[in-house]
Amino acid sequence: MRNERARFSVVFGLLSLAAIPVALYSTRLKNVNLPQAVGGEAVAGTLLGLIAVILARSARVKVERTLARVGEGTARLGKWLGLLGICLGLTAALALAFFGLLLWSE
Repeated sequence: MRNERARFSVVFGLLSLAAIPVALYSTRLKNVNLPQAVGGEAVAGTLLGLIAVILARSARVKVERTLARVGEGTARLGKWLGLLGICLGLTAALALAFFGLLLWSE
């Protein structure tokens, strides 16, 4: 018996972390500047991290009901990757807010 939610939580956790390099690469495009890229990363990183944490929580509930405990470590990894993605997304949002405050105070 395999726990697909645990695997998907790891995938979404990795996607939340991958939002940072994608945002930095998108600044090379003509129509995207750095504040827009940081804003997109803040939204995408936070939402994908939140999805990873929710999936990991449901996977842990499913693991607790089984005897084999298959997927417990994967669910734990997905939870930590999701939490890291949420933290980095919120940090990007705070950086963007302080940048906006700096521009507003000029």
